Amino acid sequence: MSKKDFKVFKSSAGLGLKTLRDWDKGDLIIEYTGKKISHAEADRKPNRYQFDLDEKWTIDGSGRSNLARYINHSCRPNCEAVHYTDANEIGIEAKRKIKAGEELTYDYGKVYFDEYIKPYGCKCGHHGRT
Repeated sequence: MSKKDFKVFKSSAGLGLKTLRDWDKGDLIIEYTGKKISHAEADRKPNRYQFDLDEKWTIDGSGRSNLARYINHSCRPNCEAVHYTDANEIGIEAKRKIKAGEELTYDYGKVYFDEYIKPYGCKCGHHGRT
């Protein structure tokens, strides 16, 4: 995977990320990158690009070099976030075959959905979490 495999674009939810190549089911598409910070530090500098790793650590993915931060929520996603516990990293993997030109999406989870998406209405077009 390379940065030239992706394109940030204007989507219905703000900015989104499209793939410029095909992916097979199970492929690691991109890693969710950023500084690993403690939960205490994450609470002091809240942003919507934090990804909890475990009971102690969070990835602060707010840096623009983290292309995975542009992957939007969908109630019917084509990707899923996978925690590689041995490396304590988050990878975004294909849930199905994905064609070049498709927007990449994953389900942000119930807690995030209820706090940040549900109050304003989900923009994924699939009418609620499934």
